[in-house]
Amino acid sequence: MRTLLLGIASLFFASVALGEEEGEAAGSTLDIYGFVMLDNGYQSKQNDPNWFDVVRPTKLPAFKDEFGADQNWYASVRQTRFGVKSSTPTGLGELKTLFEWELFGTGVDAGQTTLRLRHAYGELGQFGAGQTWSPFMDIDVFPNSLEYWGPNGMVFFRNVQMRWMPIKGDTRLTFALERPGASADQGRYADRIELQNIAPHFPYPDLSGEFRLGRGWGYVEIAGIVRYIEWQDQLVDQFNLSGNQTGWGVNLSSNIKLGNNTLRLQAVYGEGIENYMNDAPADVGISNNFSNPTRPILGKVLPVLGVVAFLDINWTDTMSTSLGYSMVDIHNTDGQADAAFKRGDYALVNLLFNPVEKFLWGAEVQYGRRENFRDGFTSDDLRVQFSFKYSFGMTFGGE
Repeated sequence: MRTLLLGIASLFFASVALGEEEGEAAGSTLDIYGFVMLDNGYQSKQNDPNWFDVVRPTKLPAFKDEFGADQNWYASVRQTRFGVKSSTPTGLGELKTLFEWELFGTGVDAGQTTLRLRHAYGELGQFGAGQTWSPFMDIDVFPNSLEYWGPNGMVFFRNVQMRWMPIKGDTRLTFALERPGASADQGRYADRIELQNIAPHFPYPDLSGEFRLGRGWGYVEIAGIVRYIEWQDQLVDQFNLSGNQTGWGVNLSSNIKLGNNTLRLQAVYGEGIENYMNDAPADVGISNNFSNPTRPILGKVLPVLGVVAFLDINWTDTMSTSLGYSMVDIHNTDGQADAAFKRGDYALVNLLFNPVEKFLWGAEVQYGRRENFRDGFTSDDLRVQFSFKYSFGMTFGGE
């Protein structure tokens, strides 16, 4: 590992030295960092096996014994992470880059230990581009937890974007044009051939922004987003199911310092912003419109409310606790299935130890609950997780 890190550093500073010959400022730095992490524990109930090592209420059973037997032991190294970041002073401001990935497979790789890109981002002065946190989210709301996925009611999305940051620092202002995208729940009509030929269309980027007011006691932040969601009916028949909706959201968040402890708060509300949420289903649902023979169903953006409240407590320099609660609630449409996701609850409490620098271990009790739309079914899961985290990092360069 050390040979690899030194090789990367050598390549970086060879390029820096070449740049300095052309007049670039000295003082560049390169940070190589990451950690190896093991999560294992006991699960009292069941969930989607592709998400065996996280608590996601949307992945809990939508009907009795959907995922087999209760009571499972799980073990995973999928949180393991590696990253490289650099900083170079220039005449146009600081040039920063960030390239980071982990082993947590999602999408077609869900449930697997595969490389997954987290950040591929660069910025120069007030402008940045690449994949990183959306300005609509506030990463500082995330608690000091062992569970990987985090509070379900939190806005959490790394997106491809271009951003402008006219104010930077503890008080900051950011605007971004983000890659658009949304999903739809075809509900009780999912097996109809008329819906198999509906294609999404996103002619405009999502527009997001944030303003954070920093103070000695912490900060308060407000963020917003507006997005255009369109779909086109490509089947030539008696129906015209094309349509569009405007999604929007407002996110208010804060960190409040209470001595050596931190209170993390967030409340978000919007319509058609589910893919920006940490654990929420489709952005668009079907609404019945039977009085119109050519357009008997409509697509409607789904209203969503998310809440996060966590307290991080530092008992000593080497022992800490995080505890709190989060929830997400969806206002469903009448065309969605009875078993559609309606509400999710998430809670945890832990005890963590840092006996030496760059090593953490601890135990955590986790809880998740799912509530369906109309059939009255609910499911939950209680877990105890034990984790071991070994961090590494090296910094090259600087003054």
